[in-house]
Amino acid sequence: MKRAAALLLISLLTTAGFAGEPAGAGAPAVPAADIVANYMQAMDKQQRTQKDLASDVIFQASIPKLKKQGKLSALRKISAVGRVTYKVLGFWGDDTVKKEVIARYMTLELDSASKNSGEMAITPENYNFKYKGLQNKDKSDTRVHVLELKPKKKRVGLFKGEIWLDEQTYMPVREQGRFVKSPSVFIKKVEFVRNYEIRDGVAFLMHMETRTDTRIVGTAELNVDYANYHVEHDTEAALEEARRRVN
Repeated sequence: MKRAAALLLISLLTTAGFAGEPAGAGAPAVPAADIVANYMQAMDKQQRTQKDLASDVIFQASIPKLKKQGKLSALRKISAVGRVTYKVLGFWGDDTVKKEVIARYMTLELDSASKNSGEMAITPENYNFKYKGLQNKDKSDTRVHVLELKPKKKRVGLFKGEIWLDEQTYMPVREQGRFVKSPSVFIKKVEFVRNYEIRDGVAFLMHMETRTDTRIVGTAELNVDYANYHVEHDTEAALEEARRRVN
């Protein structure tokens, strides 16, 4: 009887691709499925909110093996239908870094935005989730739910790693991991960290770091900072204002 009861408990905790484990002292006694359901509701709000949204972006990249560096500023915009566009405002540094690191990342992002976003979304259709409990974020008082992610398929754009969710809003605070499939034969491995800031119940991407192991130039490092998020419809006025901020 005890064995049957234990098997029943395990089956309940692993239903529909979710797995939970003891969350630690002070953590809520909730299944992973409930955490993910709250996250999905939060992201639905996120997608409805971020329309015609623009931001200033600074790319800083390097190829340590070649001792080359570069910095690029741009205006990034997400249209009402989710299309991402960039307007380059300035570049400083080596053209190799611009072409092989920054431009390649921008191209991959534009291609990903033009495809079916559902194929890369963090959803139960694409991932198995394991709840690892509540923890403090970066030694601060902010508490986050930590979920371990494992893709159900080896597909470009999916990653193995973690997502941290704000304890109150269930919005993402951090995503980190390694992509399970390379987007190019010239790339061996891509690791990344994305950090978000929650404002008025919406998560804004503020900083991203990637480390890419390539077959040609070795390791390529890229840091991206996002600032001045705003809704704007007048593209020319926004560009002029962005140029003034850069200069």
